[in-house]
Amino acid sequence: MNKQCTLIIGSQYGDEGKGKFTDILADEYDYIVRFQGGDNAGHSIVIDGVKYKLRLIPSGIFKKNKKVVIGHGVVLNPKTLLKEVKYLDENGFSVKNKLFVSNRAHIILDYHIAIDKYYEDLKGDRKVGTTLCGIGPTYADKIQRVGIRTSDLLDKEELRQKITLSLQTKRDILPRIGYSLNDVDRLTNEYYALGQEIKPYICDTITLLNEGYRNKKRILFEGAQGTFLDIDMGTYPYVTSSSTVAGVSSGSGISITKIQSVLSIVKAYTSRVGEGPFIAEIFGKDAHYIRENGAEYGTVTKRPRRIGWLDLVMLRYAVDVVGTTEIALTLLDVLSGLKELKICIGYKYKNKTIKEILPNNKEYALCQPIFKTFKGWKEDITLCKTFNTLPLQARQYVNFIEKSLGVPITYISVGNDRIRTIKRS
Repeated sequence: MNKQCTLIIGSQYGDEGKGKFTDILADEYDYIVRFQGGDNAGHSIVIDGVKYKLRLIPSGIFKKNKKVVIGHGVVLNPKTLLKEVKYLDENGFSVKNKLFVSNRAHIILDYHIAIDKYYEDLKGDRKVGTTLCGIGPTYADKIQRVGIRTSDLLDKEELRQKITLSLQTKRDILPRIGYSLNDVDRLTNEYYALGQEIKPYICDTITLLNEGYRNKKRILFEGAQGTFLDIDMGTYPYVTSSSTVAGVSSGSGISITKIQSVLSIVKAYTSRVGEGPFIAEIFGKDAHYIRENGAEYGTVTKRPRRIGWLDLVMLRYAVDVVGTTEIALTLLDVLSGLKELKICIGYKYKNKTIKEILPNNKEYALCQPIFKTFKGWKEDITLCKTFNTLPLQARQYVNFIEKSLGVPITYISVGNDRIRTIKRS
């Protein structure tokens, strides 16, 4: 990939392996940018056999001489940020002169986390399955124009006034979440102190990125979650609270017209955390095998992920709305050892065959998958370095996906480490 601005984005329900490809491609770029989400988006990187886990700071932080940016579309928990800075420093990865945090990013306070849990509990059996990180309530404050931004943390009196206003708008539920207006001074002092700690990283990232673009610097955008968790285009309401697809421009300040290439990350099967319809979901021994072989447990929540076969109906939709120019197929090695594999090629709905995502979740959940079956392979493919060294059945599986989507699969991941990646011309 040789474009000045490239977007990496997940094409399913998140956890597709975006962090690995950010790590791989970061060598070619000057800036690596997070533009939405928050510390609900766990990502892991394997370097020389060692796995490193982050939730907030972009994966590119592990690279030397790179500028890593948290854009204003991200909701920022300063406590998580400082924990990750310490974690990185302890592991030999300094963020000094590398980490830049938008002065416009909205702040997650402790009461946002309490509200998140309160509202999730209220939903009962219609709960969303949120990570309870306070993401949604923080975005809600942003939209209601009572949010607190990073720049506010640096002005104590302004911070006090904004915390007061924010709590006043929540007066009715404060007793139910263990807060009151008497907490204003405590919260002001606590978050002002946190602001002083993160002050060295705060700057105008819109200007930083656009000046970099004008100076021919290359920018890599690291998406969080996945297409079907998008607040507008996902399986609402079982989605995240931000735009995982279109947020790249609104959350970074770089015009969408400057994004020249989109690398969609596609897991070789499907997984999902939390509630919501999942048409190609499977159970039993195959699901257990994939879950254990792929370590399919949430980076943030530690919850076991739901498992399903690859769903081409979903992927065609994702290719359309994202504008995919090429695909990285990940975790193909996890499928080694299965006697047969399946791919969902369409749905049955009310005795009709459809190839579209229904917007009504009640109707969508009634869809039945139409599967095409493929022979599996027994071979360990983690040492394969070229496409032609993959077993015939694996090549047939990949070629079918590529032909069905009409987009080139330029990368195939056959293991956790970055070197376990096949690059196709």
